[in-house]
Order: sequence, then C-alpha cells, then structure tokens
Amino acid sequence: MAFIQARRDKKGKIKSYRLVVSEGLNWKGQQRRRYSSWKPTNPNMSEKQMEKAALAAAFKFEEELKAGYETNKRHKFHTYAEYVIDLKARTGLSPTTIERYRSMLPRINDAIGHLKITDIRAHHLNDFYKQLSENGVRNKGAIATAKKVVKKKVEALQMPKCAIVKEVGFSQSTLNAILRGDTVTYVNAEKLAKYLGYSVYELFTVEDKFKALSDKTILEHHRLISMILAQADKESLIPYNPAAKATPPRVSKKEADYFQPEEVAEIVKALENVPLKWKAMTYILIDTGCRRGELMGLQWNCVDLDEGIIMIKQALLYTKDKGVYVGPPKTGRPRAVCLAPETIDVLKKWKTEQLRTRIRHADIWQDTGFIFTKDDGRAMHPDSITDWLKKFSEANDLPHIHPHAFRHTVASILIASGIDPVTTANELGHADANITQAIYAHQIARARAEASGVRAGVFSVLREA
Repeated sequence: MAFIQARRDKKGKIKSYRLVVSEGLNWKGQQRRRYSSWKPTNPNMSEKQMEKAALAAAFKFEEELKAGYETNKRHKFHTYAEYVIDLKARTGLSPTTIERYRSMLPRINDAIGHLKITDIRAHHLNDFYKQLSENGVRNKGAIATAKKVVKKKVEALQMPKCAIVKEVGFSQSTLNAILRGDTVTYVNAEKLAKYLGYSVYELFTVEDKFKALSDKTILEHHRLISMILAQADKESLIPYNPAAKATPPRVSKKEADYFQPEEVAEIVKALENVPLKWKAMTYILIDTGCRRGELMGLQWNCVDLDEGIIMIKQALLYTKDKGVYVGPPKTGRPRAVCLAPETIDVLKKWKTEQLRTRIRHADIWQDTGFIFTKDDGRAMHPDSITDWLKKFSEANDLPHIHPHAFRHTVASILIASGIDPVTTANELGHADANITQAIYAHQIARARAEASGVRAGVFSVLREA
C-alpha cells in the first residue's frame, strides 16, 4: 500500500512529499515500510496538482518495489563504484586486477562519478568514450607554475619547510622551486594543492598535455563501468545496465606475437654470452611458455631435474599496496610441464652456481626457496625478466623480446605439431581449450608449415631444424 506525507517549510508551503510504501509485517511483527521522496519540478503547481503528482510517484515507487527494482536516490556512481570494487576484492578478485580497476576510476569519475546510478544512460558513456579517444588522459609530462597566492598559503601554515614537505610527500627543493615560481610537474603541484585544500587549477597555471587513449584501453574502461552497473542491476538498484546499450570502440584482434624457429635459434645462440641466471630463466620461458609471474614464482621444490618435470603452482606478483607477493597461477590450477634436456642441463648448472652464491653471501642470505633470486636470496621483482629481455634484445640486435612472445611460440608449435587443444590448454595453463583455440587458431596454418615433429617443445624443433 502506497501513501504520501507532505513536507512544509516554515511558512506552511509544501516543499516536498515523502513517499511511503507499506510491505506488511516483518518477522518481529513490526510494520515494514520503504521510503522515497518527490519534489515539485514546477514552482507554479497548485497543492492539488502536487498531491496528484506525488501520489502517482508513490504508486510508481510501489510498482518498482514489487518488480524488485528499488530507486535509491543516494547512490552516485563514484560511491557505488568503490563499493563494487571492494566487494570484488573481498570475493577473491586478484589484487593486480583490483589495482588496475582503481587506476581507471579517477578518469571515469571525472566524467560520470557525480551522476546517480539511476540517471546514467548510454549517451553519457558514449560521450565519455569519445572524449577518451580524442584527449583521453593527461600526460604525465604536464607542467605547472604556482600563482602568487601559493606563497601566501604556504606562509600562513606557519610551519617549517621540512615539516611541510614531509606531509606533502616531495622534496624540499621541489617546494623551493614552487615558491620561486619555477615550473614543476603536474603531479607535485597537485600534491601541494591537495594538502592546502584546493584544486590544482586554483593555485597553479597548468600547461596540459593530453594524449588519446587506444581503443583497447577505452574498452577496458567500458568493461569496468559495465561490471559496476551490472552489480547495480543484480542488486535491483537500476532497471537495466545502460552499459549494455552503449557503443564502445571495436578492437580488432591482433595476431599473437611469436618467434619463428630460426629467431629462437638466434636468441639461444646469444644466450651463451649472458650470466647463467638469466640464461636459465629464458630457457624455461622458451621451453614451457609459462607466464612471467609463474617463472618468477618457481621454487626448487617444484622441480624434479631427474625426471625433467616442473610443477607450476604459484606466481610472483606485484601491486603498489602489497609489493611483491606470492599468489596462485592465473587459472588457480597447478600444472606439470615436461622440460627439454637443454633446459634441464642449464638448470642443473644454475643450481650449482646459486649454491656458491648462497655460501658467498651466507651472512645476508634469506632462504626463500625461489629458483631465481637476488644476491641475498630474496624474491626478484616480476618486472626483472621483462626489463632484462628488453636490454638483451637491444644489445644483441634481436627483435623485441617480451616474455609472452615465448608463450605464443610454444602454443603455436604445440598445435601445429598435432597436440590437441585440450592438452595444449593444460600445458599453457588456460582455463579451457576454447581460449587456446580463440587466441591461436589464426596461427596454426602458418606454424604447421614451419614446425615439425611430435612436440616436446621449442628445443625439439630447433634440434630438427
């Protein structure tokens, strides 16, 4: 049952109506009521007209509740987005994914964060995607120059400069530069403005430099928005997900980067002149096609060098909040992969060399059990192998090398050698064979003409080349 309650100002004039829907008794025998509100949009409406319109709004509110859709005027996108991301974090979404979501949120909130989730429409999202494609993101190279008022604001704090910079989070030389009127980075200008309680544009003259975002990055923003609004739809806070009606950019599928056997042969040849640790790391990538984090998360208790089997059951990951930490592999399932004789031989040599390093640095060594470590035994940053491969390829005049290219190479050779998609998916750690076929189907014909043998890895192809 729906009814209304008039709310009047001090002069007795109706300013709004409280909408009330009675839903019977709860388990305690108490009356269960739901509330909303209605305000007149036309100041010239008579009380009779307002009452009629408020009753219509109350009946609509009642119907929405019956349908499972509750209009909640308090939910704005930016607050609801935080709730959804926290919810996803609590229910097991990886910290790296959560960090990525949070990095996109400020840009999204600038566009639609102020809107109520009930008011968001497809055209709001389409306008946002268009903006991102034209001048989507402020370049980190943007600079700012302090206005005269900044010096007065800083002096008004009556604090030593050393105390100010400690709280703001930059160096004293940066503060001095700001006070002199020198140009500083937008990031540092924003830090001081925020500390003083102002927007950066109130205190600084900013030379903005913008760059358009790629279609792929825009699509990532769309997917995040869609996920947030899908949760609102699931919780019956909105009647439908407007993101489903929006038009994000189409991203054409690129052919996965992979190496030809002769290119792998050149890489292997160049590896003869590098430190053993990096050689061993690259051999494992070449041979198994494992992910970067899986490589860095390998421990000696996961390797049977006699049987030539390596067990991939964890990954080394990094986020700003957590630092370097151990997590599960991407699909959450461990897998066993056979190693080529070449890889086993290099790993045996590396194990001996690491033992010497351990003895040499016994006073600082931390026994973490990782196969690849810093000189004190601690885990390495997952970016280490990516950075090293970039420098390695440049130094040896090789094509750009990134860890995932080896993964694509192994996948192409496995499929071309007649290994069924299910087995290939298991070796690569894909969630299912459909993913494997979707990513690599377009490479099979070409790879079949270039690879031969019954597979045991890239090294088997090299031996037969």
